[in-house]
Amino acid sequence: MPSRVVLDTNVLVAGLRSRRGASFRLLELVGAGAVRPVLSVPLVLEYEAVLKRQAEVLGFTPADIDGLVDDLCVLGERHAVHFLWRPTLRDASDEMVLELAVAAACPHIVTHNVRDFAGSGRFGVEVFTPQRWLRKTGASR
Repeated sequence: MPSRVVLDTNVLVAGLRSRRGASFRLLELVGAGAVRPVLSVPLVLEYEAVLKRQAEVLGFTPADIDGLVDDLCVLGERHAVHFLWRPTLRDASDEMVLELAVAAACPHIVTHNVRDFAGSGRFGVEVFTPQRWLRKTGASR
């Protein structure tokens, strides 16, 4: 059974920026079916908007980004979020990531901004950097 995680947008950007890091390894595991991203409509829209803004720098076309986001939607597990606890986190833009993890009973958020998710533990959600998550699960190379 694949591991379920909520991926913060910065993990996707980092994984597309370099093929050498832990973020790319995590995206490889998603593609292989070993990791199942937990998704919501707002999070997917954020993925699309941020990746399209950075598409040229990342070496992709907008059509490439559409394909990537479509693939994530096919591989992911979709959840609706029907409640809000805001404000909980210091960065309001991260609230939807935590709310999704709680609504989906997903135990892990993977992000490069761990400090922005201080307080997530009270909802039973652990927050990891990609590298720490890969080590914890034994999925690093």
